[in-house]
Amino acid sequence: MHIGEFAKRSGISERMLRYYESRGVLTPRRSDAGYRQYSEADLQQATLVRQLNEAGLKLDSVALLLPCLVDDAPHFDPCDRVRATLANELSALDQKLDALQQSRARLARLVDQVKNAV
Repeated sequence: MHIGEFAKRSGISERMLRYYESRGVLTPRRSDAGYRQYSEADLQQATLVRQLNEAGLKLDSVALLLPCLVDDAPHFDPCDRVRATLANELSALDQKLDALQQSRARLARLVDQVKNAV
């Protein structure tokens, strides 16, 4: 399928699909005329890339992780080269969560102060 149909089916914009390709996390085949030709396997991979990225992993980390995910489940086959990357990503997510919790607590205090002032 061509990029327009693929974008509709995947829910990923054409621009983002091109970006995924430029970052090496999606590699559709090319026709003789140079048009991208996406397969069902590409659809599964693009969906996985989006899910991992939305979960907070950077695309560089996703690129390292993809070869370690086998079959459609996906099942993780631990690769030595990604363990440190995943640990760093988890640590970064924990830090972001802590910062968000602190921001939420501050905002909640402000809301309470506004309620009490009225």
